[in-house]
Order: sequence, then structure tokens, then C-alpha cells
Amino acid sequence: MGTAEVPDGAPAPQVWPTLRAYDARKLIAFLVEAFGFEETVVYGEGDAVHHAQLSWPEGGGVMLGSVREDPDGADGTGPTPPGSFGAYVVTADPDGVHDRAVAAGAEIVDALHETDYGSRDFAARDPEGNRWYFGTYRGEPRGRG
Repeated sequence: MGTAEVPDGAPAPQVWPTLRAYDARKLIAFLVEAFGFEETVVYGEGDAVHHAQLSWPEGGGVMLGSVREDPDGADGTGPTPPGSFGAYVVTADPDGVHDRAVAAGAEIVDALHETDYGSRDFAARDPEGNRWYFGTYRGEPRGRG
């Protein structure tokens, strides 16, 4: 079976950051409105989200779901408790994403700035307390080093 590819020839995303939320439907709406993620699929009933995929328009995305009851008595939050998630999201337009986030009421925790490695970045916190970093740094090419 071949590997799917994105237009620039790189493999399609196969690593999907995941997170849990106390109010997953509210978090989904926030991530779509404030940052520009696209709701690809949401499975669940009522307030419960069993699985959701939000795609980033420039490639990749995240998967998330509601905190679950654990029949074994654990806290049900999974490996990443709500509010402890962080992700760096590459964008060609950090200023536009920043302005959108501010307009939607996102808490900006690190203002727009230029990094010493040539990226334009900012960071925001979502209503669950997770940190989202946005910037132009696309990482180093494969095979370097």
C-alpha cells in the first residue's frame, strides 16, 4: 500500500496530536472560530464527543474527544488531561490568525514577535487552558544533519 502525499510531495500527516476536553463541543467551536481549524468530522451524542477531527487548512490537524468515565476508576482524562495540551501550528499568516483569535476573545499569552530563528510567532490559550503556538517556522528539511 502506498503512502498518501500532499501537493509538495511530502507524505500526508500520519501523526495526529490528540486531546481531551471537559466541554469538547465548546472547544471545537472555539478552535474553528478563533483559530480557523475546519471541523472535518465529529462523532458523539448530546454533549459527549467520542471522536472529532479538526483539520488545519495548511495541512495536518488534531483529534479530540470528551473526558470519559473510566469503569476502572481512573480519572478518564486519558494521557493528556484537559488543559495540559500544547501544539505548534504552522501558518503562512500568523498576523491574520492572531487578529482572528483576538476578535474571538482568545487569551493571547505570547504576543506576535520575531524569533531568533526567523519565525513570526504568537501563542494563545483556549477555554480549556491548552496552549496553541502559531508561527511561520516549518521545521528543518528531512535528511539534514
